[in-house]
Amino acid sequence: MKILGFGDNIVDRFLDRRLDYPGGNAVNVAVYARRLGASAGYLGAFGDDPLARFLQAALSNAGVDHSRSIVRHGETGISTLNVIDGERVFLEWNDGGVTVREPIDLDDGRSEYAATFDLVHSSVYSRTEPELPRLRQTPALVSFDFSSEPEFRTNAYISRVAPHIDLALVSCSDQSVAQTHQLLDRLISAGAGIALATRGTDGAIVTDGTQRVSAPAAIISDPATIVDTMGCGDAFVTGFMVELLERGWSRQHAPSHDALRAGLDAGNASSRAQCFIESAFGGGRAIPDEELQRYASTGDAVRSGP
Repeated sequence: MKILGFGDNIVDRFLDRRLDYPGGNAVNVAVYARRLGASAGYLGAFGDDPLARFLQAALSNAGVDHSRSIVRHGETGISTLNVIDGERVFLEWNDGGVTVREPIDLDDGRSEYAATFDLVHSSVYSRTEPELPRLRQTPALVSFDFSSEPEFRTNAYISRVAPHIDLALVSCSDQSVAQTHQLLDRLISAGAGIALATRGTDGAIVTDGTQRVSAPAAIISDPATIVDTMGCGDAFVTGFMVELLERGWSRQHAPSHDALRAGLDAGNASSRAQCFIESAFGGGRAIPDEELQRYASTGDAVRSGP
C-alpha cells in the first residue's frame, strides 16, 4: 500500500532540550506509515534555508520519498516549545513559514503523482483546502485532520472540506462523549465518509453514519516511562488507516464494523508506541548557539539540560 503526506512540514524546537526535531502533520503521517510497512511519500513545499535541508534529510533517513516536493524561497516553519513538569508549553510559532504562506498545489504533474497512492493525508495546518476537490477526483482516498481549534469546526469550514474527504480526524480530548458524537455526526452529514475522534486517555470513537464504534485508550502501566506525547494523534490515525487499507478499504468497499474496531485497536497500538519516541520521530539536532541567544534575549526559558 502507498500513503502520501500532502502539505505541512515544520521544525519542533524544544528549548528545554536545546534540540530541533523534524515534524509536521503531513510529514509525521508519512513517516509513521513507512514505519508500519507502507510505501510512503511526502509532497509539500520546503523553504530554502538550512532547516529545510534538515527536514529533507530526516525524511530520506526515514525512507520517505520527497522527490516530487518543491523548494520555495523563504524560511522553514518553527514551533518553539518547552516541556515543563512533563507538559508541552508552546511559546512561539512563526506562522508556518513558506510551506504555509505559499502552500503546495497539484499543478505540474503533482495531481497525477498523488493519484498513484492509495491514500493522501493532509490537515488544517497545510492550507491545502483549495486542492481537495481536485484531489478527490483521483482514485486515492483522502484523509484530513481537523485538529482541535474551534476555527476549524465552524459550519462554513466543515462544509468546505468534508464533501471532499473519505476520512475526517478530530481531536476531542476536551469534549464530552455527547459533544464528540455531535461533531462526528456533523462531519458525516457534511460529506465525510468516515469520522474519527481521538479523546486522549478517554479512548477513541469512529462512525461512518450507520455504525459507531468506540475503544478505550491503550494502557501504559507506568506513565513515568512515557518519553513524549508529540505525534500520538498522528500515529493513531496512521495506524487506523493502514489497518483499514490492509482490510481492503476503498470508496467501493466500506469498512465493516469489525474492520473499524480493528482500526481503532491498530491506532491504539501505534499511538502507544509513539509515547516512547522522542518528539515526533526522533532525529533531533542541536539548536545553533546564535538562535539560543535570541530566545534568551526575549525571556523564553532556555534550560541547561533536559
